[in-house]
Amino acid sequence: MSNQKTYHVAVVGATGAVGQKMLETLEIKNFPIKKLKLLSSSRSAGTKLKYKDDIYTVEEATPESFEGVDIALFSAGGSVSKRFAPEAVKRGAVVIDNTSAFRMDEDVPLVVPEVNEEDIQLHKGIIANPNCSTIQMVAALKPLDKKYDLKRVIVSTYQAVSGAGTEAVNELKDQAQAFLAGEDLTANLLPVKGEPNHYPIAFNALPQIDVFQENGYTYEEMKMINETKKILHKNSLNVAATCVRLPFFTSHAESVYVELGKSDLSVSVIQEELAKANGVTLKDDPTQQVYPTPLDAAGLPDVFVGRIRKDLDHDNGFHLWIVSDNLLKGAAWNSVQIAESLVKHNWL
Repeated sequence: MSNQKTYHVAVVGATGAVGQKMLETLEIKNFPIKKLKLLSSSRSAGTKLKYKDDIYTVEEATPESFEGVDIALFSAGGSVSKRFAPEAVKRGAVVIDNTSAFRMDEDVPLVVPEVNEEDIQLHKGIIANPNCSTIQMVAALKPLDKKYDLKRVIVSTYQAVSGAGTEAVNELKDQAQAFLAGEDLTANLLPVKGEPNHYPIAFNALPQIDVFQENGYTYEEMKMINETKKILHKNSLNVAATCVRLPFFTSHAESVYVELGKSDLSVSVIQEELAKANGVTLKDDPTQQVYPTPLDAAGLPDVFVGRIRKDLDHDNGFHLWIVSDNLLKGAAWNSVQIAESLVKHNWL
């Protein structure tokens, strides 16, 4: 192992929830780092963060920050990625971007390694990490598409507040305490910080994640629709999504209805396919009340699937319940997996 090649890695947005998970994941996976640089906005610069046994001082990101960097993991918001990712590429880095800035750019691969790892080699300096709710869904659906030709997907999501950032987590805590104390609830953030109306999330359900588009779908819903088609290389796929924010902290859950290109399939055949899928854990035994929940999935890198049922009216239809940690597989873990693929296949 002593002659293993090592890399100069930068983490942009290192002080954020996903940035910190990226650092944890790099450490857990013992990624071959020669030099580590932690970058952020001027507001967070100067923060001290621990990686392995060393303490690092977070620096303010500038174009020059990326001199000599091999791999740059970005998770600091779309505007930061648009500004600095091209600067990093110009200086020879490969960028793995966790924002929506480049996902639908036709020159940028959108990758879930268990699903379309081979697309990584097509990169021109930037690789996009998909939306968290898309990642877990396509990880579970790819094996079914490969074997039985996916025709239609209808998904309803039940998304954790951590997907809206640390502020949203704190707002849920404050509102829950106020509610239980019989006090009025103050809402300043959800569903969307920049929108005029805000609603309490504590003991509530908000059927809006991100801003509404002209077609009545939210941006989050359109991300799921468009990204799923791109990742699966399937523009003909029928996809519809309803995305809902619920008052728990970690892991997104999804109720997914699929129609396959083959009829006469049994639940056990679908279970078999998912049980052997890479990165997927089958947790499905209704006789013993076994199914995945957001609390179970928190802190784990896998995508969990249960509640698999055949549709009662369509012979080629099945229902699935898919759960995964939105900050891990939905963000940091998937990003580092992409970095591992770059290194393993020498696609840098």
